[in-house]
Amino acid sequence: MKQQISPRSFFLFGLVAAVGACHSGGNDEPQTVTVTVTETVTGTQTGTTVATGTLTTTNTVTNGTETQTQTQTQTIQVTATVTSTSTSTTTSTSSTTGSTTGSTTGGTTGGTTGSTTGSTTGTTTGSGTTTSSTTGKLSAVSLKASTTNVTAAGNLGLLATTVEPKAAAKVEFFDGSKSIATVSSYPYTAFVALTSADNGDHSYTAKATDASGKSVTSDAVSVTVNISGSAPARVPNPFVGAKGYVNPEWKAKADGESGGSRISNTPTGVWMDRIAAIYGGSGSMGLRDHLDAAVAQNATYAQFVVYDLPGRDCAALASNGELGPTDIDRYRKEYIDPIAGIEGDVAYANLRIINIIEIDSLPNLVTNTNGQPGATPMCDTMKANGNYVKGIQYALSTLHKLPNTYNYVDAAHHGWIGWDSNMGPTADLMASTANGADGGFDTVTGFILNTANYSVLSEPFFAVNEKTRPSKWLDWNQYADELTFAADFRKMLISKGYPSTIGMLIDTSRNGWGGAGRPTAASSSTDPDTLVDQSRIDRRFHAGNWCNQKGAGLGERPQAVDKDGIHAYVWIKPPGESDGASKQIANDQGKGFDRMCDPTYTGNARNKNNMSGALPDAPLSGAWFSAQFQELMANAYPPL
Repeated sequence: MKQQISPRSFFLFGLVAAVGACHSGGNDEPQTVTVTVTETVTGTQTGTTVATGTLTTTNTVTNGTETQTQTQTQTIQVTATVTSTSTSTTTSTSSTTGSTTGSTTGGTTGGTTGSTTGSTTGTTTGSGTTTSSTTGKLSAVSLKASTTNVTAAGNLGLLATTVEPKAAAKVEFFDGSKSIATVSSYPYTAFVALTSADNGDHSYTAKATDASGKSVTSDAVSVTVNISGSAPARVPNPFVGAKGYVNPEWKAKADGESGGSRISNTPTGVWMDRIAAIYGGSGSMGLRDHLDAAVAQNATYAQFVVYDLPGRDCAALASNGELGPTDIDRYRKEYIDPIAGIEGDVAYANLRIINIIEIDSLPNLVTNTNGQPGATPMCDTMKANGNYVKGIQYALSTLHKLPNTYNYVDAAHHGWIGWDSNMGPTADLMASTANGADGGFDTVTGFILNTANYSVLSEPFFAVNEKTRPSKWLDWNQYADELTFAADFRKMLISKGYPSTIGMLIDTSRNGWGGAGRPTAASSSTDPDTLVDQSRIDRRFHAGNWCNQKGAGLGERPQAVDKDGIHAYVWIKPPGESDGASKQIANDQGKGFDRMCDPTYTGNARNKNNMSGALPDAPLSGAWFSAQFQELMANAYPPL
């Protein structure tokens, strides 16, 4: 039985101290040495416990009329089986000095012996009834199933936990006597695929083994499987008639802002931007926590950004990731596989899980590689080694096998691939990537545009034509907004082999551009630059500017559209989360400093050497940015 141990002291071992005496005038009179040892343990115990405590040694030396006290504190770690609680004091008195070894046993049984090297020997007294034994860090293992009553086909999640985290070198999972999985890395999680063929009662156990070969086995967990029929079929548009999941972590931050409660109940994307984000911890929610919360909210769908490719964001330092360019195996095994295992859990069978697949990846291979003005060495590397394509194909293949998932691949935005030279090659790459996945084009529900970006839905006050295309703003781009681009890009993708059922999402979390600077009519100028600049809703210096843009506002609220090939408007980038730091900030997330987030930066070839337009004093990408949140609300369109 597991019990909670409250703070207490118990005697661990006797000690005879070595004391270098302090003398006055060279008079060697008898000395008294008193040693007190107290070990305090707080923790949870099953049978045995591993504890780190404080060993305090107090030495009182009397030499004639002079008394000196010396105290020494030391941190130690022990493993003990506690049968009772006691405190014991050992006292030794001696009038001799020398270099000897003293050992003592006081108030203990079961082989609890303390020893020390010192300059005195003497007698020891003590009391206590504590039994201690050294058993190693692996003392017990417990097992939890994600549900004990399986009524729909899918994965059953099994989580094994040791008293001391990471104490096991491996954990084997059993269904009765049948071995079903072995894991050798923390957390110790296994997923069992269940169908109606598995109907009946099951008894699952976990056997944990440490590096020395010591093993412990959990109590059994009983699970009843009663699956009838099949899981709910995918729907053509998962947003229609559906209730979106509200991330409680984002909601709490929004509620903490003045006026934030006006939008805090809005569904937003949850970013799985590193392996640790899957599991959460240190007060943050992991993937399973979010899915449990979505079920508790009676949500119909939840949105997750799958975002941890090897060599991630090869052209934007602010969002570089934790995996190196060759870490494709880690991406598959440590990132995608656990996500699939959790998302496929039978506990979430009735929840539509929207996966936004690897933003800013495939378009980078078209526009930022050798021969392009914005080429970077890392993008050349990722194109050459193929790990962007391999990673996305694995993500599509693996996640599509779950019956309740919907994969939307990131397809940049009009201000990135709207030119003829970019649009066709990007569509070709999107087609060849999906076609190479296990399941082909069917692995893709659709595409998402404008993720974490600022491009407007439409520009009502000027047209893209031969008169306006030469303007500095358009720079010969075929498009000025996302709706027009989405319609044409979707047609192109279908022509490349995608089914006509694919739909488009548009991230409207920061593309409202309201406020006093929003134009209300078309310009009457005949000069292309003046006409476009005075008419355009998008107020950026350049359409390629992407970091914490000054003057931006909330756009259309998340909603199903379900017409003209548009599935929905979504807020995948949670308003108030930074795009990147405005100056170098040390971090352990692999995120670099990108000058496009620096408000003093005068630009590069990708944005035609325009100012960055970034807000000052921004934190790391993904961190809360209060000033931006307030500006987004102030400039919202439609207004709040």
